Amino acid sequence: MDTHDISAPSRAQSRHTADKHPNQRSNRAPGVGLTHDNARHTTRFTVIGNHLAQHPELSALAIGLGVHIQSLPAGALADIKTLAARFPEGRTRIAAALRELETHGYLRRERHRIPDGRIVTRTISCNQPGNSRRDSHAPAAPKKPKKPKKHTPRKALPPVPRPSYPSPALIQQATDLLTGLRRHDPRLLLSTCDTAHLAQGVAAWLERDVAPAAVRHTLTTDLPPDPLRRPAALLAHRLTAQLPPPPPFRAPVPPPTVRHPLQNCDRCDRAFRSPTPGHCHDCRTPVAVG
Repeated sequence: MDTHDISAPSRAQSRHTADKHPNQRSNRAPGVGLTHDNARHTTRFTVIGNHLAQHPELSALAIGLGVHIQSLPAGALADIKTLAARFPEGRTRIAAALRELETHGYLRRERHRIPDGRIVTRTISCNQPGNSRRDSHAPAAPKKPKKPKKHTPRKALPPVPRPSYPSPALIQQATDLLTGLRRHDPRLLLSTCDTAHLAQGVAAWLERDVAPAAVRHTLTTDLPPDPLRRPAALLAHRLTAQLPPPPPFRAPVPPPTVRHPLQNCDRCDRAFRSPTPGHCHDCRTPVAVG
């Protein structure tokens, strides 16, 4: 009687079943397989994607190096020589693993020329292939030249009254009055352009028989306590808003009568008034012959 091998499977397994990932669930008995006894990390941890930790095409050494490189701080050395000094696999195997990571997008190695002329290799770790950002140390794209700012024209001062007869002496007197305002308040330091504009208004006040002291008092009294942004505009407003009326009309006073001294007529010895000696009116008037 033949003896049956009790360890042989009752039927041949299909190739599809044999190719399943070892971590995929199968008809295993409960409690068989990996279990986790995890504690929550609060410091010194690195988030690693399962696409790297369980990559189906990377070798175990490449996955390990990828995890190690992603855990390093920025600026750390990750070249073949440094990694070979850290791990026992040797330079050849480490170089091959780095090429695997580079092929699958987890690593980029770029060559750059530094200011002293040397060429260095910069290693860039990508924790999500396809969504990697450019290295922060890579040269930035040239900035577009800024457009020059448009020149904003200076806001014109408000108009001021103008004198009827702007004589040079009157304008000069008004200019001197405006120049002296800074002695009463340093904020009233005016530019040459502002002074020339305001001098017309001050001259209009002086032309109306307003004393210079009264004009100065009007321009410097009750100024705002805050800094004056445009003192010339404030003075222009006051010269216009508080312009006094013209003085009342006065009829011209006739000149006084001149009384000449008494003179003696050279002919009749009669007295008459004249600025110079000579003949009286009768002696100067010819007698009509009938």
